[in-house]
Amino acid sequence: MYDASSESSCKGVDLHMTKDLTCGAPAPLLFKFSIPVILGNLFQLFYTLADTVIVGRTLGPEALAAVGATGTIIYFILCFVQGLTSGFAILLAQYFGAGDEKNVRRCVGISTLLSLFFSIVITAVICILARPVLAVMDTPGDIFELAYDYMIVIFYGAFTTIFYNLISNILRALGDSRTPLYFLVFSSLLNIVLDIVFIVPLDMGVGGAAWATNLSQLLAAVFCAAYAVQRFDAMRLKRSDWNLDRFLVLQHLKIGFPMGFQMSVMCIGQMAMQAAVNAIGTNAVAGYTAATKVDQMSVLVNNAFGVTLSTYVAQNYGAGKIDRIKRGFNACFLMTECANLLMGALILLIEPVIVPLFVDSPGLEILSFARTYFLVVIPFYPVLGALLCYRTAVQSMGNPKAPFLACVIELVLRVVCALLLSRFWGYPGICFSTPMAWIGATALLIPVYYAMLRRLLNIQPPQCEN
Repeated sequence: MYDASSESSCKGVDLHMTKDLTCGAPAPLLFKFSIPVILGNLFQLFYTLADTVIVGRTLGPEALAAVGATGTIIYFILCFVQGLTSGFAILLAQYFGAGDEKNVRRCVGISTLLSLFFSIVITAVICILARPVLAVMDTPGDIFELAYDYMIVIFYGAFTTIFYNLISNILRALGDSRTPLYFLVFSSLLNIVLDIVFIVPLDMGVGGAAWATNLSQLLAAVFCAAYAVQRFDAMRLKRSDWNLDRFLVLQHLKIGFPMGFQMSVMCIGQMAMQAAVNAIGTNAVAGYTAATKVDQMSVLVNNAFGVTLSTYVAQNYGAGKIDRIKRGFNACFLMTECANLLMGALILLIEPVIVPLFVDSPGLEILSFARTYFLVVIPFYPVLGALLCYRTAVQSMGNPKAPFLACVIELVLRVVCALLLSRFWGYPGICFSTPMAWIGATALLIPVYYAMLRRLLNIQPPQCEN
C-alpha cells in the first residue's frame, strides 16, 4: 500500500526541466497542471470563433458556408490526429515515469517518424478524394469550388497540425503543460493577423484563410520544438534514437491508432445526430448549432482534465506507483465533477445572453430548441466527466481495447437513440441520445478500471519507507 514517505522516493534519472508527477501530493499537482490546459482549450475555442467571424465579415456568407461545409471532414481528421498523438504521448509518459531516459528519447524519435508517415498518407488520401467526398456530402454547387479550395489547402498543411499536436502532447507527457499554452496563444494571434493580411490586402479568398492557419501552426510548431530542444534534455536526440525499433513501433501503434480511431468514430456519431436534426427544420438546426457551440466549453474543460489525468496516470504507471494512481484519480475525478457542476450552472444562467451571439436575432422557436438541448444534456455533465476520467485512466494504464469498445458502444447508442427516440420524442429525443451514449460507455469502463486497479495493486511489490 501507498504511504506518505514514498513521496520522497523519486526516480534518479536526470531528465532536466521536466515535471515529475510521481512525487508530491496528487491534488495540487493535478490542479496546477490542468490550469494551462484548460486555458489553452478555451483560448482555442474563442480563437476559432474569431476566425469564423473574420471569414464571414470579410468574404461574405458564401465563403463562410464553404468553410462550414468542410468543417465535419476537417474535424474528423483532426480528431484522429489528436487521438493518435495523445496515444503516442502515453507510452512516452510511462517510460518517463519509469525513469527510462533511453526509451523516452526513442519514443520521441519514433513518434515523430510515425507522425510524418501519417501526415503523408492523410495528405495524399484527401487530395485524391476531396472532390468525391464533398460530392457525397451534398455540398451545394454554388459553394463547391470554394469548399474544395479551402479543404485542399488545409490538408496540404496537415503535417503542421500533426507536428504541433505531437510536440504539445510530448511536452505534456514530460510534465510541461505551460509551454504548449504559450505557443497556442502565439499561433492563434498570428492566425488572426494572417487571416486579415491574406484575405484583405492580398485578396487570397478562402484559400488565404487556410494558408493563414497552416503558416501559423507551422511557425508555432517550429518555435515550440526549438524551445523544447533547448530546455528539455529528453528532446535532444541522438542518431540511435531515430531507429525504428519494431517492438516500440508496434507499442506506439497499439495505443495511438485506437485512440485516433476512437475519436474519429465519436465524430461519426455527431454527424448522425446532425442529420436527424436537419430533418426537423431550419429553426431546429439553428437552435441545436448554437447550443452545441456553447456546449463545447464544457467538453473542452473535461478534455483538459483528461489530458492532465493521462499524464499523471501514465507516469505513475511507469513508476509502478499504483496506489498513487488511485489517489490521483480520485482527486482528478472530484475536480472534474466540480467543474462540470459549475459549468452547467453557468451555461443555464447565461444561456439567454450567449445564444444570440451565434444566431443573429433568434426567434422564440430557435431559443426554445437551444434551451431544450441544455435542459436535457446539462444534468448529465457529471456522467461526461466520469466517462472522460475512467476512459483516460484505463488507456493510460495500457489498456486500449476497453476504451475502444466503449467508443463503439457510444457510437451505436448515439446513432440508434437519435434515430429511434426522434420518432417518439422528436427533438428532445435526439438531444437525449448524447447522455444515453455517455451512460452506456461509462457503464463499461467503471468495472474495467476497478478490475485493473485491483489486479495491479495485488501484484505491486511493497514500497520501502525512506
